[in-house]
Amino acid sequence: MWWRRNGFDLRYRRHPLPPPPARARQDPVTPGAGRYPFGVLRYLTAGESHGKALVVIIEGLPAGLPITVEEIQGELARRRLGYGRGPRQRFEVDNLTLVGGVRHGRTLGSPVAIEIENTEWFRSDKWHEEMSPAPGATKDPLTQVRPGHADLAGMQKYGFSDARDVLERASARETAARVAAGALAKKLLAPLGIEIISHVIQVGAVRAKADARPISSDLAAVDLSPVRCFDPQAEEAMVAEIEAAAKEGDSLGGVVEVLAYGVPVGLGSHVHWDRKLDGLLAQALMSIQAVKGVEIGDGFEVAGRRGSAAHDPIVWDAAEGRYRRESSLAGGTEGGMSTGDLLAVRAAMKPLATLNRPTLKTVDVVTKQETVSFRERTDVTAVPALGVVAETMVALVLAAEAQRKFGGDSLAEFVRNAEAFAAGLR
Repeated sequence: MWWRRNGFDLRYRRHPLPPPPARARQDPVTPGAGRYPFGVLRYLTAGESHGKALVVIIEGLPAGLPITVEEIQGELARRRLGYGRGPRQRFEVDNLTLVGGVRHGRTLGSPVAIEIENTEWFRSDKWHEEMSPAPGATKDPLTQVRPGHADLAGMQKYGFSDARDVLERASARETAARVAAGALAKKLLAPLGIEIISHVIQVGAVRAKADARPISSDLAAVDLSPVRCFDPQAEEAMVAEIEAAAKEGDSLGGVVEVLAYGVPVGLGSHVHWDRKLDGLLAQALMSIQAVKGVEIGDGFEVAGRRGSAAHDPIVWDAAEGRYRRESSLAGGTEGGMSTGDLLAVRAAMKPLATLNRPTLKTVDVVTKQETVSFRERTDVTAVPALGVVAETMVALVLAAEAQRKFGGDSLAEFVRNAEAFAAGLR
């Protein structure tokens, strides 16, 4: 009968049913799981440099976050700033469309999707054919791979015969999609009092004064500088350095510093290697194209000091009702956690590997003969733009860690939780 199965009387449960099998714990907030690079806030980008558009999807933003197209476009315009940029920045306008996740100027708590047009696709039919998704063969494959680029390693890894299959995605054009995501991350951080600013501290051999450090209200002044430098004397020398490199068809690297004011204590964790805030920041900044080094605080400089002069003394600030550090050698992190003091990180960009006067020796992968790398349109330097992209990556990390720490399905709940945590520290 239906009520008897395998010796059990299902009407009276005379025999206890076996317990359900234990479910494996699902932890969607562990970066090491490979699904959520920055915790509960996740973003993915798609698109190629000369394709029709770039796309970014941001997941994990709370409902009720105010955002407009104009605010995102403002951040994208900042990314195009800087003396020494190439001609593309003069005609690229970054028209964007909010495809989903936003209604009447506020997020819905669902994934936010943004599409950014590539202006060049609409300016020339060349790219319609060159980057067409339809089946067909490339008429003029690029085989003279460029040293310092992803070209050769990417071709070998994926079995491509045309370097364009690699370089289109490896291009720093992809950072436009990241900056769009970062605009939303900055909006999430603003109610917590977190403000992020970057500035250029070195271009080529020219370095700004160490004490030329802007505060958040100086952002407009920094952006007005042709090289986004807060030191007027260094700015002039940087411009001259860029002009000299341009005349020689060469390129320049440099260093930017990102400062985050108002970061609360306790973002990140000492518990696991992949939860450490400084580790997350370093990985995020190293993921930016052409970045070859990251420094938290005065990391490299204090390596040459003795321990007695390499750490930040802690004091109790009765006026502010909190502990603070008397200096910023550690850059606002200790033990993988934010300390509540100024967060300072630096990123070093190598000179761009594509030169306006190609001289770098390479090999044609078809003929195996020595040649010089082909020329793709390029900048003399992209260090000023690096600062804006670095702001984005810092904002995405901090927003993810703040969301992990305070949680909340709505912006109001997120802010309320953060305020309750802050009140408990007093």
